[in-house]
Amino acid sequence: MSLADKVLAVNNDLPIRTDQPIHSGKVRSVYWLTAEDSKRLIKEKGYNVHENAELAVMVISDRISAFECIWTGEGGMQGVPGKGAALNAISNHWFKLFRENGLADSHILDIPHPLVWIVQKAKPVMIEAICRQYITGSMWRSYAKGEREFCGIQIANDLEKDQKLPELLVTPSTKGILKGVPGVPEVDDVNITRDDIVNNYEAFKLRSEADVDLYEKLLKEGFEVISAELEKIDQVFVDTKFEFGYVTDASGNEKLIYMDEVGTPDSSRIWDGPSYREGKVIENSKELFRQELLNHFPDPDILVNKDRMEERYALAEDNELPASLIQKVSDTYVGIAEKITGEKLAQSDNPKADIIEVLRDQYGLID
Repeated sequence: MSLADKVLAVNNDLPIRTDQPIHSGKVRSVYWLTAEDSKRLIKEKGYNVHENAELAVMVISDRISAFECIWTGEGGMQGVPGKGAALNAISNHWFKLFRENGLADSHILDIPHPLVWIVQKAKPVMIEAICRQYITGSMWRSYAKGEREFCGIQIANDLEKDQKLPELLVTPSTKGILKGVPGVPEVDDVNITRDDIVNNYEAFKLRSEADVDLYEKLLKEGFEVISAELEKIDQVFVDTKFEFGYVTDASGNEKLIYMDEVGTPDSSRIWDGPSYREGKVIENSKELFRQELLNHFPDPDILVNKDRMEERYALAEDNELPASLIQKVSDTYVGIAEKITGEKLAQSDNPKADIIEVLRDQYGLID
């Protein structure tokens, strides 16, 4: 079996029983279970959710996206070997730590396979919450142009690229397009201030003003938990994105939870500690792949210029990346997952067949 066969590239064609369209994102596909299957699993598996909760099977692929395109490699490589399993393993590790530290639950109820989660439907909070401990990336680019206010927060004048910030910075943006919020443009992913959230908490789908404080607490404490753990393996937690939602537990109590993924190389920047102390940034996150792409193509402007989207899509479609580049990205994802979890990453030789078998035999979700 070739390495390409071990990659799960297409994840929206599994024969999982569902009566709703399959939702397929850049990396994950979601199969909403029938009401009957949701009820049966809640009972059989003893999940701590409301008896009428909607459940889904979430399958992660090994596809890799960057600059809003999906990229492929030589030899029919439709993704990055081990990437999906690495992302899931890292998220699972952090979600478990959050629970152990008394922070909050996540949307994950069960992990049937390294690429699969059973999740409960959450009502998302319409905020993409970004925590920054260092000034880099898009924030540095804005700062270098003279910007000193970020999401309503004034920052110092004398900062240098990749420097640690005096304190953890929360720079939220909108998740989706919100209408009718004073002072907030009706576009996706636009920066907002804490005052915007407090004054319009209902528009952001928060239940109360007190939940603004709770979301910030979960944000900062979650960041600190991950940062402290990464420090133990000499890695630097630079910045990350968190998403939140509401679910109802078995007793009928509504609670705020973490959702999506946390602390992964896709949603965060993680730097190698020893290199950073020597004044060199080595990325253990997707940023490495972005940099490799910018170096690989003779005209990197196509990748960053929004006015050249058609050219960019063509570039991704017409160019298979070198096998060595795909392998480098694979080594980065698998390496950081194994460092974080302290275990060898579990990977399938034939992921699709393995997923079908476990969901059929142990969950009764495939006819």
